[in-house]
Amino acid sequence: MRGEEDAAQAAKRLEELAARAQRTGAPCFTGFLSPAEADLARIAAQRQRVDVLLEGGYEGAERCVACFAGEWEEPFPIAALLLEWPHQSAPGHRDVLGAVMGLGVKRECVGDIVVLQERAYLFAQQRMAEHIAAVLDSAGRTKLRVSVLDELPRLEPPKGAELRGTVSSMRLDAVLSEGFGLSRANAAELIAAGRVKLCHVPTIRADARVKQGAAISTRGYGRLMVEEIGAPTRKGRLPVLLIRYGESRKH
Repeated sequence: MRGEEDAAQAAKRLEELAARAQRTGAPCFTGFLSPAEADLARIAAQRQRVDVLLEGGYEGAERCVACFAGEWEEPFPIAALLLEWPHQSAPGHRDVLGAVMGLGVKRECVGDIVVLQERAYLFAQQRMAEHIAAVLDSAGRTKLRVSVLDELPRLEPPKGAELRGTVSSMRLDAVLSEGFGLSRANAAELIAAGRVKLCHVPTIRADARVKQGAAISTRGYGRLMVEEIGAPTRKGRLPVLLIRYGESRKH
């Protein structure tokens, strides 16, 4: 129920913002949205008959800022912070996000966190970037050197690994089991524990139906994209092509 209430409130806020853009003709920006919220922004734009643009700071960004407007050619108010940790081990995504949240920064003010081998990039609202850079000095046990970049970095979109296999049905637990090499029982436990999102929406139903094009994210394991679902084999199993993305890139 809590998730449904949050979604309803988010949809209402986005529709109000879209209506304002339609009424005034001025661009209206959101904070960083989750993929599910981005879908709500598209629906709000359709209802209010206004265009919506989405930008996360680099190609393939998961969390994006929405702009309700007619045409918008100026840069989005997004900044990138460079995080460095000379001669130390890399912090985890949760360490970085936890450190930022510990500063009192709201989740909507920051976007993706991309951790590479020797550095990381944190995308944030432009108005918050200098503040974060001034006070963020560590993540977990790792000491950080933080600076605001003059321009957004050029990052390669995440690349996943192709997995071909078969499933007994397109139930969520069956696809999760195939994608991450888990037993059906373990997959069902992850779902019941609230660690799985289907198409960006949390679900605790192991029997939830999975369609072609669906995204599945599992906390601690990574993400799956269902690229193809083939015709049933003679034994009644369904061939699937899955793309698996590691947990280590985004949060």
